[in-house]
Amino acid sequence: MNIKSIITAALALLVSTACSGGTKQEKVMANDGKTLVVYFSHAGDNYAVGNIEVGNTKIVADYITELTGAEQFEIVTHKYDGMAYTPLINLAKEEAGNGELPEYEGDVDLKEYDTVFIGGPVWWGTYPQVMFTFFKKHADDLKGKTVIPFTTHEGSGLANCVEDVKKAFPGANVQKGFSIYGHEVRTGKTKVEKWIKGLGY
Repeated sequence: MNIKSIITAALALLVSTACSGGTKQEKVMANDGKTLVVYFSHAGDNYAVGNIEVGNTKIVADYITELTGAEQFEIVTHKYDGMAYTPLINLAKEEAGNGELPEYEGDVDLKEYDTVFIGGPVWWGTYPQVMFTFFKKHADDLKGKTVIPFTTHEGSGLANCVEDVKKAFPGANVQKGFSIYGHEVRTGKTKVEKWIKGLGY
C-alpha cells in the first residue's frame, strides 16, 4: 500500500469515528437497558378538560410506553375518587402544607430498570403528595440510574418537579424533564414524539 492510500484510509477512519462518537454523545441514555414509566394520573373532574375517564398524565405515559417499549407502574390511590375539582385542589393544598404521604396500591422493583420516567400533574407547584410517598419508599433505588421527569399542567410547566425529584433521588442522573398542557395531550402526541426522539430513542 502506497503513502497516498494509507493517508486516505486513515482519514476515512477518523471521519467515521468522529461521526459515530458524536451521535452517541447526543443521546441521553442507552437503549439496551430496561425502561419504566412511573406515574400518577387523576381521572374525573379536571381543570380545563372537565370530567374525563382517562387522566391527562396517563395518556402521556401511554405515549411514552408506545414510543420506547417501556413498562409501566401507575401510582394508584382512591383518596381522590369522585371529588369535584375545587374540593380536590383544596385537599391537595392541605396535604402539601402538612407534608402528608397518602398510601398507594401495589409496588414495583425500581432496581430492575436503567431508565425511569416519572410523571404526574402539577398540584400546588409540584407533584401530588402520593407521589412523594413513592419517592420516600424508593429513595435508595435509583442511584446511578437515568431519571426523566415529566408533567401535565395548565400553566405551571415543570414547576418544582425536577428539583423535588433531584432531592428525592440524590444519586440519580436526573434530566431536565418535559411538560405539556393537560388540554393538549389528546392531540399532542407529536410533541411527545419529538421529545422522546431527542432523548435518543
